[in-house]
Amino acid sequence: MNILKKYNYRLKDLDCAACGQKIETELSKNPNYHNVNVNFSTLKLSLEAEENKNLKKEISSLIKKIEPEVEVLEYDQKVEEDKSKFSLFRLGIGIILGIVGLLTDFPFYISEGLVVLSYLVLLSRTMKNAFQILKNSRSIDENFLVTISCIGAYLIGEIMEGFFVVVLYEIGKVLEEMAIRNTRKSIKDLMDIRPDYANLKKGKESIKVFPESLKIGDIILIKQGEKVPIDGIVRKGSAKLDSSMLTGESNLLDIGEGDQVLSGSINAKGLLEVEVTCEYENSTVYRILELVENATDKKAETETFVSKIAKIYTPIIVGLAILVGALLPVFSDVSYTTSIYRALIFLVISCPCAIAISVPLSYFTGIGRASKEGILIKGSSYLDSLKDIGTIVFDKTGTLTTGSFQVENLTIYDSNYKENQVLELFAKGEKFSNHPIAKCILEYVGKEVDTKDVKNYQEVSGKGISYELKGHEVKIGNASFCEYKEKEEYTGTTIYLNYQEKVIASLNIVDGIKKHAKETMDTLNKMGIQTAMFTGDNEKISKSIAKKLGIDEVKAELLPTDKYHYLEHLLKNQEEKKVAFVGDGINDAPVLARSDIGISMGNIGSSSAIEASDVVIMTDELEKIPVAIEISNKTRRIIIQNLVFALATKIIILLSSIFGMAGMWQAIFADVGVTLITILNTTRILRK
Repeated sequence: MNILKKYNYRLKDLDCAACGQKIETELSKNPNYHNVNVNFSTLKLSLEAEENKNLKKEISSLIKKIEPEVEVLEYDQKVEEDKSKFSLFRLGIGIILGIVGLLTDFPFYISEGLVVLSYLVLLSRTMKNAFQILKNSRSIDENFLVTISCIGAYLIGEIMEGFFVVVLYEIGKVLEEMAIRNTRKSIKDLMDIRPDYANLKKGKESIKVFPESLKIGDIILIKQGEKVPIDGIVRKGSAKLDSSMLTGESNLLDIGEGDQVLSGSINAKGLLEVEVTCEYENSTVYRILELVENATDKKAETETFVSKIAKIYTPIIVGLAILVGALLPVFSDVSYTTSIYRALIFLVISCPCAIAISVPLSYFTGIGRASKEGILIKGSSYLDSLKDIGTIVFDKTGTLTTGSFQVENLTIYDSNYKENQVLELFAKGEKFSNHPIAKCILEYVGKEVDTKDVKNYQEVSGKGISYELKGHEVKIGNASFCEYKEKEEYTGTTIYLNYQEKVIASLNIVDGIKKHAKETMDTLNKMGIQTAMFTGDNEKISKSIAKKLGIDEVKAELLPTDKYHYLEHLLKNQEEKKVAFVGDGINDAPVLARSDIGISMGNIGSSSAIEASDVVIMTDELEKIPVAIEISNKTRRIIIQNLVFALATKIIILLSSIFGMAGMWQAIFADVGVTLITILNTTRILRK
């Protein structure tokens, strides 16, 4: 069995979505290439093939036959797309020549020569591409259709209209190129988290190097205003970090010695000396960029459907144009000159760019917008699926709750003791323990206590601790350990305090509910989405948390296999809507993978979270889930608007042209005008 290797390239000067689809289709026909994908939004070509040193040269040769202007570059090469200056210069020269030829009183041969020259200047690029494609691949495309239409208009005596049609077409193409370039730039700016350099410390000096050259253990300096180039641990200094490019979170993080810093963050204030802890290929910024770059390679069903339609759309229209030109005079009193003119209008309208471009560009823009919010979506298929969620199942610990303990309330049973006395007795014992509950009690007490008078400290595993204070035994722990016989109604963990052979107080400790969890559940319920909790935790505690949050269904005390089986049952009972599972990373990997959409509340920088799910909430903020669903809904609305507008406009103008109510001007609008409008409409996804 031959081993296939994945290759990635950039396609320079690819400014037509339909052209990108054509390249993908033709390369896919080659038996040596597998999983070919052309991403028009990122100008990326990816495919799998056996190892071949001449592969780039082979692909370049094939693409030149399909799209002569497109150049194949290495994947990491920067693509300079701005051809507008030359296009505007050529357009200006062509317009001047045409106006002089049409509106001056020069002798006929001079005027006619200037008009013909203006046609040649304006159509030079289009004609060149049309005939190269016709020669190399024996197919017709937008370039050929426009060339034939304009030359045909000239030959049947519609010289003025033919001239203005080509002018409008070229103006539209320039505006379209600028709109596409600006849209790509807007999305690129949203995801512009790649660091350009790192300050590598060499003795007392520092030198600028590429982040890719850093090794584990290197010491780097991060100055104020600079991006963190690679993940690491702070060894010296303090700073305030802006992680909004990674997470969408606007609050600055206080960073000091021993803290982890993640690549892509910006040092807003301070100076840090950081020890590198990973290679660049394993850093947070690299993984995120790779994820977003590859996201639109996984195409949604809508994209696939539109691609198939676009392939048969143009041939059908061309066939209709021939029928109109040939048969219209037979069934009406229209002359052949008029019928040919109307057929030419058909050819201009048939260009499928608006349809082909609007869907992939919309998905790419939606994924870019989500990444700005700290939501990483692994493909346009998952972005599309978010809008269809009917039920969301949540894990509890680390997802709905913080995963860290906090004291909910203090109860004093003996009125002879005041709150500060009781808390001091708790603190004296817990000061010697490393248990998470001990840390949470000390945080609740909130002050340092003197432990010099503490004697004979003992820790009894699974029960509690004991110590002597002024000759009296103090016990802190569960009910049996502290000899408490009454029944409590608390949810969570209750820690009792036994002093002088009597229980005098207790602390109720719970796993803290995440901030905005209740608001998130309320929002999801308003959106008509059912909520459920599947957890291995205690049933009483789980039901209490579910009640506080307004969660519809609870399954508690589950083993990982139980979670999986309950999810299977839920999936079978969902007919049209999709089921999402929200967990905190690799522990929930089986159910994340089995659900229709796996959403990780993965701690920022967690590779396990990124690998285990389809959507990653980088900040662990539950309120990002409704945001992701709304972005999905908005993207779908924009796609439908674009498709309906493009198809309706083309159909109306097509029908109007048959009855002589639409001319070349309207046909040009149905092509480049509609394309431009759909591109501008797509950019609305970027707005909040």
